[in-house]
Amino acid sequence: MPAARVESVQVGRPRWHGTPGSTDPFDRPFATGFWKEPVTGPVAVRVTNLDGDGQADLVNHGGADKAVLAYAAAHYPDWRAELGIADLPHGAFGENLTVAGWVETDVCVGDVWRAGSAVFAVSQPRQPCWKLARRWRLKDLPARVVESGRCGWYLRVLTEGSIAAGDAVELAERPQPEWTVRRAHRVMYSGRKNRDETAALAAVPELSLSWREELLQRL
Repeated sequence: MPAARVESVQVGRPRWHGTPGSTDPFDRPFATGFWKEPVTGPVAVRVTNLDGDGQADLVNHGGADKAVLAYAAAHYPDWRAELGIADLPHGAFGENLTVAGWVETDVCVGDVWRAGSAVFAVSQPRQPCWKLARRWRLKDLPARVVESGRCGWYLRVLTEGSIAAGDAVELAERPQPEWTVRRAHRVMYSGRKNRDETAALAAVPELSLSWREELLQRL
């Protein structure tokens, strides 16, 4: 495994965006915690989020299985070039932790990480929602994230503590080495094409409850 570190930490509480009465779908009011701002110094890590962070839609976001969102720093140069946004900042994809050194093929479902004084476990790939499109006013951006496989991944918090930009990320355990985030992402978006792969992913005990339920419904 290559070395990894926390490149930056971002948090943001839910707030309203948009203009009441707007006829442009991109400008209609909506509440979201998607806008994340960088934090300097240590941030407390709690069971369901980082201090200063929050989600507006607690049905589809947040909770113990999706406490912290991580995204690969290595993807940013490609996105800046493809989207034509030269100053696309870390946190642009709604992530709390921008991680240098690892991408979706390096990370597996169930991986246990130590970073700062906290301990995390990878629970699932991230599924981009419509708020990503609203944030950058690009209707097809969620679909492009899915197609590219540059999805990011969610973390559970196993041990509370603190984390800061510059902290090393140590892989402590890897119970599912065959289930990279990239492979799990591919299975989820392959629909009903491969029942064996779907069943195998659903049987991974470290997988988030929401993903397991969706995969079992397909079966």
